[in-house]
Amino acid sequence: MNTEISGEEKVTCYPQQPHGGKLVNRVLTGDERDKAMERAKQLPYIMVDLEAVITLEMIATGVLSPNEGFMNEADYKSVLKEGRLANGLVWPVPLSFAPIGDKNRHVIQSLSVGDEVALVDESKEPVAILQLDDIFDYDRKFRAQQLFGTTDRDHPGVDSIYRRMGDTALGGPIQLLRRVHWGPFEKLRIEPKDTWKLFYEEKKFKSVGGFITGANPLHRGHEYIHRNALEEMDGLFVQPLVEMTKREYTRHEFRMLSYQAVLDTYYPKERTILSPLRVTYIFAGPREAVLHALIMKNYGCTHALIGRDHAGVGDFYDKYASHTIFDKFTNEELGIDIRLFHEVFYCTRCDNPATEQTCPHDDRYRINISGTGIRELLRYGVLPPKEIVRPESARIAMQGVQPKGVDEDRLAIAPIGKTIKSIFPYYLHSNGIGGSKRKRPLGVDELTIEDLEAAIKDIRENADRVYKEIFEEFSYVTDQLRSVQPEWVAETRESIYRQQEMVIENLKEKVDKAMDKSSDEFLYQDKSEAERELEVATKILQDIPAALRKADLEYRTWNPLPYRRYRGSDEE
Repeated sequence: MNTEISGEEKVTCYPQQPHGGKLVNRVLTGDERDKAMERAKQLPYIMVDLEAVITLEMIATGVLSPNEGFMNEADYKSVLKEGRLANGLVWPVPLSFAPIGDKNRHVIQSLSVGDEVALVDESKEPVAILQLDDIFDYDRKFRAQQLFGTTDRDHPGVDSIYRRMGDTALGGPIQLLRRVHWGPFEKLRIEPKDTWKLFYEEKKFKSVGGFITGANPLHRGHEYIHRNALEEMDGLFVQPLVEMTKREYTRHEFRMLSYQAVLDTYYPKERTILSPLRVTYIFAGPREAVLHALIMKNYGCTHALIGRDHAGVGDFYDKYASHTIFDKFTNEELGIDIRLFHEVFYCTRCDNPATEQTCPHDDRYRINISGTGIRELLRYGVLPPKEIVRPESARIAMQGVQPKGVDEDRLAIAPIGKTIKSIFPYYLHSNGIGGSKRKRPLGVDELTIEDLEAAIKDIRENADRVYKEIFEEFSYVTDQLRSVQPEWVAETRESIYRQQEMVIENLKEKVDKAMDKSSDEFLYQDKSEAERELEVATKILQDIPAALRKADLEYRTWNPLPYRRYRGSDEE
């Protein structure tokens, strides 16, 4: 497969190619960059915010290939209506630039198609030059409805459009003059031009699974997906999103560190690559899942790993909308193998992370993996159950969750009942994990912080016991090598049996001496009642589980042969 990387005429047989066949490189360097920087200082300029600066860098470094800048009207409207560029290539989210602000508006009014305009940050230093190919009216309501399926400003993506976007859009290719330092992530950042070389030249991978993840620290649902991928694929490329998260999420620095801590301890180091993905959150729901798949493709991944709630936004979309969106496109036109994973939970009966596709047990045995619920537990200052978040991840994430602590009512952000139900679904109708039904199911609204404490303690004390005690029962009645079984179990069962035999002997004597009719039914038993008592005691004796010892199980070995015959000896 012929692939052009970073604009160089370098043809290599890679298992993947960038979207559209060419990895975009709009980053100026050396003399070319110096001359463009001087020219930019003479141009009219438009002030851009951090989100726009990040988008410019994504375009210039090829993350959003084949786009070389902001879209013209034809591509913009085609993407909104069809999820494709005007030439038919799949692209789910428009790249538009409609600056706000009075000063920017005056500059826009002075511009014409063919002009150049400098894009500057808050320091008024040029970041990029935009070559204008198109100027067109920007309809915020139309964009919101087409992209998000709603104009409700409770949707964060819709709200962002109305807060950040103006009335006139500018389209055309860009040239990046200056990159933003990524702070603590700078040492971890990897650009697409680097990953192609890393995956296919240095590591000699033939397949790589890409995984983009959002506002939550690494949990066991993520691990379930990763481990499934690593069983099949040569490499795993994990990209936590950084920047532009909602305030109540875990700060991105700590999310990255939580990932690092778990990957360092539990993942194969030579096959797992961690790198931040500095993007702008568009909160586009299912369309964003397609965008992420194409970003993974541009980084060189052959497979895109998509979870159940990938890029979900509250209750605005169906539970599996991020899966069904891929029904609209063929694998050939996407150019990347999409692997869809159902919602992961921890089943204490299976003693494994599982999904509804693999686990037959109901929620009586489940600990759910809820990102919102996990963040709330961190906010309360308690480690989530180890079955859904490893302590290495949760300990670091707890330091970065914002805000943290509780209010005067000992509550955090979400209603306490919602948090309990999201992680411990059994608690509302069962007395403990795998326990008996409550006489009356609890309502979400009546749950308190004490219920959360009880659920946490229950899981910590009993989650391990469910499968452990099932195994112990199986092993006791199965082990023929009885020396591996604790002696006290047999001794206790024998003791119970002897005690019950003693009860029966006494009751037999009682029956023998009992009167056919008692003189006072409130003080004495007649013979029929004493016989009933003996009958029950005898049945109890039968119910006592057997004390199994070596001699009791010798009958199970009925076909012994001289093992020396199997070791190569013909002697009998």
